[in-house]
Amino acid sequence: MKDTDIDAVIEILRSVTRDWTTPYVTELARQLNDPFRVLISTMLSLRTKDAVTAVASKRLFQLADSPAAMLKLPPSEIEKAIYPVGFYRIKTRNILTVCRELVERYGGSVPDDIDILVALPGVGRKTANLVVTLGFGKPGICVDTHVHRITNRWGYVQTKTPDQTEMALREKLPPQYWIEINDELVSFGQHLCHPTSPRCSICPLTQYCERVGVKRSR
Repeated sequence: MKDTDIDAVIEILRSVTRDWTTPYVTELARQLNDPFRVLISTMLSLRTKDAVTAVASKRLFQLADSPAAMLKLPPSEIEKAIYPVGFYRIKTRNILTVCRELVERYGGSVPDDIDILVALPGVGRKTANLVVTLGFGKPGICVDTHVHRITNRWGYVQTKTPDQTEMALREKLPPQYWIEINDELVSFGQHLCHPTSPRCSICPLTQYCERVGVKRSR
């Protein structure tokens, strides 16, 4: 894929993903514009299906919607609220530790700095970028498995890890696409550009994709 193709590719992505389900954390951010809820929901979403994340997040926020309120809950109550998200016991511990640090070090507010956020337990660059972009509207590129896989499959980047993909995209992806690229490619990856056997025969991006690493398709 040529670097100059990216404008056309984004336009096509926008058109084909328009009617698909928006990721829960993105929808949550649009409705409430609350960095804390974006942070906690994203932590819950790791290795968890979106529908499960949505239900678990809603149950948890009915109990507590701020770091201080979260710290008043016993771990068992949080575990019960977020089950069956993946690694729910570990996530409960991380949530409480994060909330404690937010209260003690940042006055109960969520920082809007990626480097500060990734120092919190259970917060990687994907989560930090989502908080910064969706919670604060600041520039950032959230790279999950879909963004990493698809941009490499296109031949737009040549990287081995999501963190490397983020840095490569920061160098070449036009800034106006930074925030939206994750939502577009999560939907695209779930519906068409699957990890194995992508649906290349009906893909609207065929002419732009180098199909790097694709051994089988439909």
